[in-house]
Amino acid sequence: MLLFLLVPVVILADTSKGTITGKVIDKVTKEPLPGVNIVVVGTSIGAATDLNGIFEIKGLDVGTYQIRVSAIGFNTIVRSDVVVNNVKPADLMFEMMEAVIELEGVTVKSEYFDMNPTELNSVASFGYEEIRRAPGGFEDVVRALSVLPGVAQASPGRNDLIVRGGAPSENLYVVDGFVVPNINHFGSQGATGGPLSFINLDFVREATFSTGGFSSLYGDKLSSVLKIDLREGRKDKIGGKGTISASQFGFNLEGPISSNSNFVFSARRSYLDFIFNAAGFNFVPEYYDLLTKYTYNIDPRTKISYLFIGAFDKVKFNNKDSEDLYENSRILGSNQNQYVTGISFRKLFGKGFYDITLSRNFVDYDTAQRDTLLIPIFQNKSREGENELKADLVYKFSSSSELNVGSTVKLIKFNADILLPNFTTSFGETLNITSLNTSRNYYKYGFYAQYSDVLFDRVMVSFGARGDFFSGINNGFYASPRASFSYIVSDAATLSFSTGIYHQSPSYIWLAAFESNKDLKAVRVDQYVLGYERRLREDIRMKLEGYYKDYKNYPASTLRPYLVLSNTGAGYGGGDENFSSFGLEQLISAGHGIVRGVEFSMQKKSSQTPHYGILSITYSESFFTGLDGIQRPGSYDQKWILNLSAGYIFNNRWEASLKFRFATGNPYTPFNPDGTQSVSNYNTNRLEPSHSLDLRIDRRWNFENFALITYLDIQNIYNRKVSNTIRWDYRKGEIDNQSSIGILPSIGVSLEF
Repeated sequence: MLLFLLVPVVILADTSKGTITGKVIDKVTKEPLPGVNIVVVGTSIGAATDLNGIFEIKGLDVGTYQIRVSAIGFNTIVRSDVVVNNVKPADLMFEMMEAVIELEGVTVKSEYFDMNPTELNSVASFGYEEIRRAPGGFEDVVRALSVLPGVAQASPGRNDLIVRGGAPSENLYVVDGFVVPNINHFGSQGATGGPLSFINLDFVREATFSTGGFSSLYGDKLSSVLKIDLREGRKDKIGGKGTISASQFGFNLEGPISSNSNFVFSARRSYLDFIFNAAGFNFVPEYYDLLTKYTYNIDPRTKISYLFIGAFDKVKFNNKDSEDLYENSRILGSNQNQYVTGISFRKLFGKGFYDITLSRNFVDYDTAQRDTLLIPIFQNKSREGENELKADLVYKFSSSSELNVGSTVKLIKFNADILLPNFTTSFGETLNITSLNTSRNYYKYGFYAQYSDVLFDRVMVSFGARGDFFSGINNGFYASPRASFSYIVSDAATLSFSTGIYHQSPSYIWLAAFESNKDLKAVRVDQYVLGYERRLREDIRMKLEGYYKDYKNYPASTLRPYLVLSNTGAGYGGGDENFSSFGLEQLISAGHGIVRGVEFSMQKKSSQTPHYGILSITYSESFFTGLDGIQRPGSYDQKWILNLSAGYIFNNRWEASLKFRFATGNPYTPFNPDGTQSVSNYNTNRLEPSHSLDLRIDRRWNFENFALITYLDIQNIYNRKVSNTIRWDYRKGEIDNQSSIGILPSIGVSLEF
């Protein structure tokens, strides 16, 4: 509050001007587009692109703008939330699609909402500013997307994405064209969740999230694709940014190296360990992350770039007394180091372009849980390394048709040293991995083709197929055909349908314990998505979608016939969860399930009316069946989810926003009076519904040589605490209801220069 109140008194604000720069390219071929008109909405200020598709608009007052981009033969684009300050240019990238619908009296408009010829439904895109200001989001790209329809939260404090009833292991992350197994600190092995993302939002240009029905460009995942495009560094001069937020502090640096090359760099560190140690907490997490990107433009049609992102996580246990020893014995702690690094080469030609990328993903897990005598209950030292060579080609046959083809090869090395001696689950089974030491080499390859076109002047089609092979299982090859259709009902409405077969190979850790697990098959889901979209106004979009997912070949436990691994993967996976997510038992591909649901959403972009918002309502149900043949609700089945996120921009200094979320409670298994659990009661009870309200206030200052952004973010403002985990307290002999975090205020300060 001192920052909000005193800074304006101490320092006089500067009134100098700001600049917008950018580039306009063809969405399909990536060719620069000259002569495109760029206009600041609501003004007569504008510019036109040069022969290289580049433009610059100078002399703008600091503030938030909308930019309209138009050219004959192309669909007009309006970009909202373009924040201009006097410290550095607001650098934009526009990708325009040729206008291909030419019916009499019908002019298809995308404007504020992006259109993608290969992804015709279940897709949403967000820019940097839309993600940054999300209430309760910690400026985390994953948390900001949790307001979308069909997205459930396993628990309020984690990034375990539950998309349309799928498990947390079913989500694909693509960062700047590189596939990354998990983008979260303290990530869950074999899944894709964790407490907090390690992608620095300051360098995110756009995030595109597909919640189902995605094209054959993406494989080896079942439920969703989160594609994160990073921006390049500043072209004018060296600049930077210092940030302190709710859980971490960091420093960014970026700028040109030469006239045709630039870089970005960031380093961040958590400070929770300082606070937790000072407060005497028994469990102390600590993490760091690094990001650097270098881009070199060999010529206007050829570009090469290098990326490195690393995350380094440690856990410290303070065992000062018996209470600490007991509490820490319930925690599965994980020290892990992970990184993705890669180099990409892009070449434009007359009617398209091709990309060649070479990358490496590596994760080093050092995971352990110990009893009150510090004797290991579970110990897991694993290393997963993936080296990938990938090639992609896009060719534009005409203004309406394009072909995407590609292939990938992965070389994988997996090591595991695991100890799980005579662990008895709460259901009475015994897991006994007394000593497991394995080292295995695998490989994967995949290829795909996707064709998109417009038929009969009204129907957009996109169909394709991919083939994938994984050497770690005996039946390793699988084919996945997919198709999408979109019918232009009017200039404001479309009707769409997608269907396809999706496969996902088993996680490496699931194959470690028993040789017979090589008989597992790739998990398969058949998806059907029907959607209706209508633009009520150029800045307001309404969507209604229904979906049905039919799961087959899910790994199921022979030791625990009720257990399907679709019900695992969220949380930290320790003894309280019976180590179910690791798959350290004999598994067979006999689990199956169905998920169905209906989603309604309405989104308003920030425009000349300076408010914005997203309303989403989801009803869904999921059921899975194990070896015992009993159909039960999925562990992440939330019948009703309602999200409302909205904000108002008062002026170029003040902005306020809120987020309200309601969700039906997840299924859980009750405890017997002696602390055991019964198979007959598996997932028969439900946690009580959860709801919370988050509020956020942003304040900006612009000074002569720097800009300051501060915010106050209050999560769960009315302090509602609801049980999100049920476990047994062995000392007291009673149920221990683990409630969610109550009211949580936090501040953030960013200094940009």
